[in-house]
Amino acid sequence: MNPHSLFASAAINVGLAFIVLSLFSIFKKQPSTAPIYYARRLSKRHHIHFHHSLTFRRFLPSVSWISRAFRVTEDEILETGGLDALVIIRLFKFGIKFFVVCSLVGLVVLLPVNYSGQDAPYRSYYSMDSFTISNISRGSNRLWVHFSCLWLISFYGLYLLYEEYNEILVKRIQQLQKTRHRPDQFTILVQEIPFCPEHKARGCSVDHFFSKHHPYTYHSYQMLYYGKDLEELLSQAESIARKIEVLRERPTANKHKREPLLFDAAREDSLKISLQEERLQVFCEKIRQLQHEIVINEKVLPVAFVIFKSRSGAALAAQSQQHSNPLLWITEMAPEPRDVSWRSLVIPFRILPLYKIGVVLSASLLTIFFAIPVTAVQGIAKFEKLKKWFPPAMAVQLIPGLSSILTGYLPSVILKGFIYIVPFAMLGMAKLAGCISKSKEEIKACNMVFYFLVGNVFFLSVLSGSLLDEIGESFTHPKSFPSRLASSVSSQADFFITYILTDGLSGFSFEILQPGLLIWDVIKSNTFGRRGEKNPYLYSLPHFRIIPMVSLSVLIGMVYAVVAPLLLPFLIGYFCLGYVVYINQIEDVYESVYDTCGQYWPYIHLYILIAIILMQITMIGLFGLKAKPAASISTIPLLLFTLMFNEYCKKRFLPSFHHYSIQNAVENDELDVKSDQMEVNYENVINAYCSPCLRPVNFLESDSSSTQPLVSSS
Repeated sequence: MNPHSLFASAAINVGLAFIVLSLFSIFKKQPSTAPIYYARRLSKRHHIHFHHSLTFRRFLPSVSWISRAFRVTEDEILETGGLDALVIIRLFKFGIKFFVVCSLVGLVVLLPVNYSGQDAPYRSYYSMDSFTISNISRGSNRLWVHFSCLWLISFYGLYLLYEEYNEILVKRIQQLQKTRHRPDQFTILVQEIPFCPEHKARGCSVDHFFSKHHPYTYHSYQMLYYGKDLEELLSQAESIARKIEVLRERPTANKHKREPLLFDAAREDSLKISLQEERLQVFCEKIRQLQHEIVINEKVLPVAFVIFKSRSGAALAAQSQQHSNPLLWITEMAPEPRDVSWRSLVIPFRILPLYKIGVVLSASLLTIFFAIPVTAVQGIAKFEKLKKWFPPAMAVQLIPGLSSILTGYLPSVILKGFIYIVPFAMLGMAKLAGCISKSKEEIKACNMVFYFLVGNVFFLSVLSGSLLDEIGESFTHPKSFPSRLASSVSSQADFFITYILTDGLSGFSFEILQPGLLIWDVIKSNTFGRRGEKNPYLYSLPHFRIIPMVSLSVLIGMVYAVVAPLLLPFLIGYFCLGYVVYINQIEDVYESVYDTCGQYWPYIHLYILIAIILMQITMIGLFGLKAKPAASISTIPLLLFTLMFNEYCKKRFLPSFHHYSIQNAVENDELDVKSDQMEVNYENVINAYCSPCLRPVNFLESDSSSTQPLVSSS
């Protein structure tokens, strides 16, 4: 990639980001777009104020949303989105703190050393070689500067990781105490429940077992029922209820049109509403009848939620083996009711491994097939080499500037386009793995997406780029292959700069603009007719998409921190923009549908630790290729120390994220006893885990909690 291609990519991404962010700042001021840009606030019945007058200022871009994002405190994020939302913001903060220091070290120390180094052979095609480690000659003592910076950056990264892990753990304990009224702190999930030998029923088996083995803390239980027969009826009833809602809003929407012409239409709508309500009433009666049949016929699953009188009792039962046969009475802490994945609890526990194997195989096949577009992208990025192997590509040069756009901007856009669908595909697979909660499904999807990105976007981009460079030359000069390989690894830095620019500037800009929802809202408004009040476009915070993508950028930055320090300033911009964008999204747009109290952080910690280890392994290889074996050998203790640090963190922090400690449970119980809230809290749990198929049905009930308009103008 030549300098013109790099400049073209930067110019296009900066220009596109400026336009998109300007449009966002204008659209955010318009009352008509409130259901998109204030979805969370509207869903919480917050009042949104807009200026009614059509002033010129209302249509001018502004940066007020950026300054507002920097004023938002961590306590406000905790209050709005919970600790899981704060974990995402802390990831961006980690990136800013880490890469600011790395940039200072890289630009002040490494960049001058690289630029003033002796030119290495086979360095012709790459614009960034003069600023990378490939410009250092073999055996040069300048490599000790890189060695020292590697140790400094590694220790700084490990220090930040330790501090973040410790702070998140403290906040997790505080959050558990703050939300101690939640039902999941008194409840455990029990699977593989055997039949009672006397009554041949699972329900009495649960009651007998826990009354006998946990007599002082056991309170009650809630069995899960098999209600697949009800699913179709429930979906049909919900569909009819939505039709009634649309018909009820239509007269309100048509008030501003000519009333005489709409009188007959309004009367016809009233008749339609009456007919649909009658249909809905029939469906509700059928649903209630089936619910009674399910209870009477005892269509129960071998799964139950068992409620305890104290948090400590629930924690002890969840973390201990209940039976001599470990495949019976399998217990764990229950997820909070809104987090339960009810469809997964239907899957028999004994065949869950088959589901998990199927998911792993599917994810592996997707990873393998994705190698095709990644290799094709690298072929476009390495246009100079591509011309030798595919001469018709030279026709692109006939149009001035086109080759710069194709090689600088197009590869990263194509790659980002393919990557965009991967998180959704992985989440779909994770939902088939039998996880008991939505949060565990997202965590599993995070893992699959991250390792997919590391394998395809990082490793395959480096290897395929090197392959296109070295094919042919390796046969004519086989002895010089190691030095050229070292150069080709560092030469991929320019591609990753364009990737960071595209993922950051363009990606974050489109994330905050929500162009898909804007287009859909326009189509919906003009196709289905103007409605009295728009419903907010409310979606959950997509951890499965944000965390792996950002973690990949951390990995790219760490691996290239010593190799190509010119990449680092771009990463600072990436994390700063991502920080303000997701502060805005968490505050105004996305809803947190559950809160695991920070259980995402151990996985983020692991992703960053993998990045540090890859950085050290890469430098061990580069020192060896640069004929500096002493530096390679001296880096091995650093690698061993990093692995030991990982083991220490597993023992020091990880158990507190996977389990509810007895100490914290007892302390929270004592707080409830002092405030006389203990009995109230565990009594409220009784109906929290009722099976969806047995919940009361009333689709005609409307929300009349507030008659005030949520969007007003002045």
